[in-house]
Amino acid sequence: MTKRDYVLSAINHRSTDRVPFCIRLTGEACDLYGQRLLSDYFNRDVSDDLKEGNISFMQAVELSIGNFMIDPGTPWWGWNHAETDPVYSRPDEEPRVMPALVRYDSDRAMDAFYAKAKFFADKYQVYNMSLIWGSHWEKAYFTRGIENFLADLAGFPGFAQRLLDFIVGINMQILPRIASCVYTDGILLGSDWGTQNDLIMSPRTWHTMIKKGEKVQYDLIKSYNKDVMVHSCGNITKLIEALIGLGVDILNPVQPECMDLKKLKQKYGDKLTFWGGISTQKTLPYGTPEEVAKETGQTIMLMSQNGGYITCASQEIQCDVPYENLKALIDTARSFA
Repeated sequence: MTKRDYVLSAINHRSTDRVPFCIRLTGEACDLYGQRLLSDYFNRDVSDDLKEGNISFMQAVELSIGNFMIDPGTPWWGWNHAETDPVYSRPDEEPRVMPALVRYDSDRAMDAFYAKAKFFADKYQVYNMSLIWGSHWEKAYFTRGIENFLADLAGFPGFAQRLLDFIVGINMQILPRIASCVYTDGILLGSDWGTQNDLIMSPRTWHTMIKKGEKVQYDLIKSYNKDVMVHSCGNITKLIEALIGLGVDILNPVQPECMDLKKLKQKYGDKLTFWGGISTQKTLPYGTPEEVAKETGQTIMLMSQNGGYITCASQEIQCDVPYENLKALIDTARSFA
């Protein structure tokens, strides 16, 4: 079985002899630890591809440590000016127009994306995932600022809905080009709906204003036979049933400080694949390497029963994680893979 096969088995809730993992670092942490990781987990093919410019430094680090999944470098879009436009920064005024300009180098970026996805599928046989962190809800609150847009949901709901729908409309023009890549396996849409303790909005607001935009995007991804992956920080327990009903296959990052992993596995483990779950708030930055290894092993044993788990920290590794703890995480993940 290839690494891609093991990920697909996990998503389809089939037990295998290996548990796939995909441990990611922030750009800053990759700059800090990347060279040491390339040395400690040296891979000749990866080293050669990095020297030849076939892969990025981040991709080289992820392949060297042994990740089963990779983002080939998925193109996405952004505003040209909305974040600094004073019309969008005043909390007491309802914007009358949608942001006017979109930044997106479509053809060149897509050609490079297709070529890189094929390269990873052919040479490394990993699961190709397209990571779209600012997709719908996040794009909206990046535009207005989180406090302003939360206020908009109650104070200017008409504008808030128009902005959300406008963003989904742009997404729906680009998502088919990503999903139509035959080498793409799954597409992640990132939207942080949770806080440490609960949802960042009422469940009613999510169901009336957010859900329909998520559904049309998930339906499109599914129509191309790709896996739907969702990233949301925080405690989103109240949304999990709805997400499963909408067709979500993989949930990330599954923060153990916010949600009970045992309960999640017991209740949803046959319907949802969890990617994450190892503490980046406590154990990884503040524990010992032994404590990291213990928690990692226990989490894998719990969450990988009958498939349905991809080993990872509950957020991308940041610079507050000591290198020895990062190595303990990677080494334990590799021991199960």
